Amino acid sequence: MKNFSKTVLLTGLFVGTTDIVSAFITQWVKTGKFAGKMFDYIAGGALGLETSMQGGNATAFLGLFFHYFIAMAFTLLFFAIFAKIKFLAYDKFLIGMLYAVFVNVVMDQVILPMSRLPRGSFDLSAAFIGWIVFGLVFGIPIAYNAYKYYGVRSE
Repeated sequence: MKNFSKTVLLTGLFVGTTDIVSAFITQWVKTGKFAGKMFDYIAGGALGLETSMQGGNATAFLGLFFHYFIAMAFTLLFFAIFAKIKFLAYDKFLIGMLYAVFVNVVMDQVILPMSRLPRGSFDLSAAFIGWIVFGLVFGIPIAYNAYKYYGVRSE
């Protein structure tokens, strides 16, 4: 049996890293500035935005922890349900994109409302672009590694 924990850990680290790099690039493209407080902002979900944006290294590390914790949790969820739901073996690219949309919707509609971060308005065109990018950097790599781990070939 292949090492499940190692595969999930490495996949979670990979998608967590590609996701945060994508977020930094997106922010830079939108504003022309490096988002040096990205992890402080993420920590604002627990601490509140005013407190987190005044924080130092400890606050940034808390945001980094939350970011990777969430990436790992969604990676583990996919690997755990993959073997149980036969439909997920349909096509790794389609399933990866759909899983990314699922994760994004859960984050926007469940997790973020429970946090202390302010709610933004919904923009369908921005969401659509975000789903494509998130699918490429998060969903497809998770699905690809799950297919590889479980030995599933998609046509």
